[in-house]
Amino acid sequence: MAIAIMLLLFQVVATAILLSRLLKGAIRRPPLQPQPFNPDFSGKVSVVVPTLNEANRITPCLEGLSQQNQELREVIVVDSNSQDGTQEIVKTTSKQDSRFCLITDDPLPSGWVGRPWALHTGYLHSSSDSDWILGIDADTQPQPGLISSLVTIAEKESYDVISLAPQFILQYPGEWWLQPALLMTLLYRFDSAGIDANTSSRVMANGQCFLCRRSVLKALDGYTTAASSFCDDVTLARNIAAKGYKVGFLDGSKVIKVRMYEGAKETWQEWGRSLDLKDAASNAQVWGDVAFLFLVQALPVPLLIITIYLISSGNQLTLLWGLLGLNLFLILLRWGMLFAIAPSYISSSIFFWLSPFADTLAVWRIFLSSIKKPQKWRGRIYS
Repeated sequence: MAIAIMLLLFQVVATAILLSRLLKGAIRRPPLQPQPFNPDFSGKVSVVVPTLNEANRITPCLEGLSQQNQELREVIVVDSNSQDGTQEIVKTTSKQDSRFCLITDDPLPSGWVGRPWALHTGYLHSSSDSDWILGIDADTQPQPGLISSLVTIAEKESYDVISLAPQFILQYPGEWWLQPALLMTLLYRFDSAGIDANTSSRVMANGQCFLCRRSVLKALDGYTTAASSFCDDVTLARNIAAKGYKVGFLDGSKVIKVRMYEGAKETWQEWGRSLDLKDAASNAQVWGDVAFLFLVQALPVPLLIITIYLISSGNQLTLLWGLLGLNLFLILLRWGMLFAIAPSYISSSIFFWLSPFADTLAVWRIFLSSIKKPQKWRGRIYS
């Protein structure tokens, strides 16, 4: 009985916190819209694309960047000695568009993770005439007007950093079921895209599309403050915000798409390794967030089933009715969130609407990721 009372109390508090975050979504900034070319920003952006064996998915990224307006000065593809034909694809693109160039980064130094090292290398090789550095992942599909929209809003509203939440491309039933549940672990913990965080420790960012002023990177010695982070995007954004710069995380579903992983297994293995964000947060914050997710996301379906069984068996304790009502509310809220995030996906699937039944598994993945540091990432082995 005492355990049930404590559980109900903790769930009530966690639900109140959750609602305080989700209600902000009603007044969040609408999705970023493609913008036409602005001559005032001509040649002001250098794009850096880190690659390692991306031949199967880099072509849409390069094609999308080729379609950008004249704000784009150059695209520097920093390759880590790919063996699958990635370099040949980039070289072909560079013959068609002189803004593209390919460089190979030096061997990975001690204390660095591959992605921030490649981004740092690209930043060091970029033109000093570019006011902005835009990190773009090879699995993204930039849409026409992406860079124009980014620079326009950054200059207009004096942002120093802007990253975008994309529109996701999913294909297989397993990923349609699991990926929204994993995404929900982020939406439950942090403010949604389009809402500026109040403190640097709650800043969110997405390295798939990460725009930063050159002057800010220069002040922080490039990407070095996130050198050892497996969630370098969030780590760097929080470090920048902590210095007093203005950081924004916006809805980019109209200007950038992404095909992240192939199937549920790869989604579980690759995305799940970094979703805990432990490299960008204190231990207290990490485990506080894990406990919070257990209360509002992992437990509602199991507790609903258990309380229905106990009540149907003749146990009419008021406490059970309280647990039943609260967890039914949380499940309905979770399904309501699916309607809110549906525009963040291209097309839909019945498995998307069944994703709340993957919530317990998704939170378990966050827990597993929180207890150990990754040893393998994007084809590299780390000690």
